[in-house]
Amino acid sequence: MSENCNQSCSSCQEECAQREKPQTDFRAKPHEMSSVKKVIGIVSGKGGVGKSLVTSMLAVTAKRKGFHSAVLDADITGPSIPKAFGVTGRARGNELGLLPSRTQTGIDIMSTNLLLENDTDPVVWRGPIIANMVKQFWTDVIWQDVDYMFIDMPPGTGDVPLTVFQSLPVDGIIIVTSPQELVSMIVAKAVKMAGMMNIPIIGLVENMSYFRCPDNGKDYKIFGDSHIEDIAREYDLKVLAKVPIDPKISESVDKGQIEVYQGDWLEDLAKIFD
Repeated sequence: MSENCNQSCSSCQEECAQREKPQTDFRAKPHEMSSVKKVIGIVSGKGGVGKSLVTSMLAVTAKRKGFHSAVLDADITGPSIPKAFGVTGRARGNELGLLPSRTQTGIDIMSTNLLLENDTDPVVWRGPIIANMVKQFWTDVIWQDVDYMFIDMPPGTGDVPLTVFQSLPVDGIIIVTSPQELVSMIVAKAVKMAGMMNIPIIGLVENMSYFRCPDNGKDYKIFGDSHIEDIAREYDLKVLAKVPIDPKISESVDKGQIEVYQGDWLEDLAKIFD
């Protein structure tokens, strides 16, 4: 290294061991008519923890805050976003590109189920094809004037999360967990993958945290004691919310009315929107 080194390898002509190699940028360009300000990924290390529910509720909360929100459903083989919002029918397109479907309150969504003839048709594709479809949801869909895009990702650390982290400009991720002790190991995998991909972690959301009995007002820990505080301390993360088991949530999702459900558990998390 030269004595006069200013740490600016791009303008230096000398060869040295400390020269930084240029980083390869795999990010895909969005549609030329798209405008997306912030992209937030919702991830989990395992299935069944309520990741799609948290994604839906975040989009609704952002909308209520006055932002234009959108959901990119990257769970290609298990899409559930259209069902939660009561959106049926197929997505429309024109000569310029594919248009996202819009919910009753104006949230834009794109999902595999909006492209199938029947929403019960299975998607039997290999991993690379699934990953490429997710990328096309970013490059071929016209996302207009979106303030916050929430990406509902499939569980695990496979092809799709890797594609999203490499191809999309993800500003941060939220990790969804449940109270079981097993989850600490699963969360660790998601945290380490985010570190490998240089993706900031906004924090943790614990779903199915407790059940509040309507008869006596007491909270019961159906799945045992929570370990989320220990996990948060271990990895220096924030606990953003604890969402209870509430039959009204399931009822709202089943009826496609998640937008009318009232719950304030994500209000602290929604402060990041401001």
